[in-house]
Amino acid sequence: MLGLFKALGTTLSVIVRKPVTLQYPAVHKELPHRTRGFPVLLWDFEVLEPFCTGCQVCARYCPSECMSVTMKDNPLHADGKSKRRKIVDKFYLDYGRCMRCNICVEVCNFDAIVLNNSWSGHEVSRYDRRDLVNDLEALLAKSKEGSLTNPFREPLGMAHSGWSPKPRGEKAEAE
Repeated sequence: MLGLFKALGTTLSVIVRKPVTLQYPAVHKELPHRTRGFPVLLWDFEVLEPFCTGCQVCARYCPSECMSVTMKDNPLHADGKSKRRKIVDKFYLDYGRCMRCNICVEVCNFDAIVLNNSWSGHEVSRYDRRDLVNDLEALLAKSKEGSLTNPFREPLGMAHSGWSPKPRGEKAEAE
C-alpha cells in the first residue's frame, strides 16, 4: 500500500513539472559558450577583401585534410589600397570531412578563419555529400552578411569550466 502512494506521488510531481522539451525546428536551445560549429572565413570590410592570404597553414595542419587553398598576388596591393601582398585565390572546405577540431582557427596567423558559433554552423545536413564542399564565396557569405553573432569569444577560464582563480589583490583583501 505504501508503494502505491509513493508511485502516485511520483506521478503527480511529474504532472505539475514544467516540460523540458522544445519544439526543435522552430525553437532553438541556446548554444554553450565554447561550442564548435564549422569553419567560415572572415571578410575585411575596410579593404573589401578576405582576411585570408591563402598561406595554406590551416590546410597543412588539418588532421582530416578537408581543406584546399591556393593564393595569388593581390591586385589591391599593387594599387596601394591593401597591405596584403598575397590574397586567397581558391579555398575549398569539405564539411563532410571536417571534424571541427579548431586547429585551423588556432594556427591562422591572420585571424581569417573562425568557427561559426550560431545554429547555422551546426545545421548543415544535405542529401548529397558533394553539397557539403564549400568554395570561397560560400565560406565568406556568413561574414559578409554579418550573421556571425560573436566570432571571437573570450575564454572562460581554467579548462573552460567557468572557474578561474582570484587575482592576488582580491585574495589579500578577502582575508
